[in-house]
Amino acid sequence: MRVIWTPQAELDRLDIFQYIINDNQAAALRMDELFSHAGERLGRIPQMGRAGVIEGTREYVVHRNYRLVYEIAGDEIWILALVHTARQWPPKDPA
Repeated sequence: MRVIWTPQAELDRLDIFQYIINDNQAAALRMDELFSHAGERLGRIPQMGRAGVIEGTREYVVHRNYRLVYEIAGDEIWILALVHTARQWPPKDPA
């Protein structure tokens, strides 16, 4: 299956990378590689994540601190967000 990172998920990934690189460049590179490999695994085994909090999504814990939120649409996997496990998910409406 084809794996597509949405702009929001790409931004989440970049934010995580930039945060970690301030303390440890090697760790930032390893974490980003972990995210990359997780996307590749989902491309081969899309159902490996659990049912997501948001209906129609799935969540794959790729590290004790991070999970990928994704949805399966036909022969594509859309990675919607990369969320730190300590963060509120889904985010509360600002209204």
